[in-house]
Amino acid sequence: MMENKEITIEDLARMIQEGFRETAKKEEVNTQFKEVNVRFDKIENRFEKIEKLLLAEHQRRIEKLETEVKELRELLAVK
Repeated sequence: MMENKEITIEDLARMIQEGFRETAKKEEVNTQFKEVNVRFDKIENRFEKIEKLLLAEHQRRIEKLETEVKELRELLAVK
């Protein structure tokens, strides 16, 4: 069993100080957030490129369908 030991204010202060030493520093956290932001920016740019490619492909397909419908109407003489 663990025996009861009185903890002095100095002991408590040392424990708290040690805890703060092990806590991430503000600069470290900011650096990590900057790295995460850079990665998110890259992902966002990739999504934008994919979106533009998809929209361009859909636009091309729609224009092709419109042309084919127009040709069919002309063949069937429907207006």
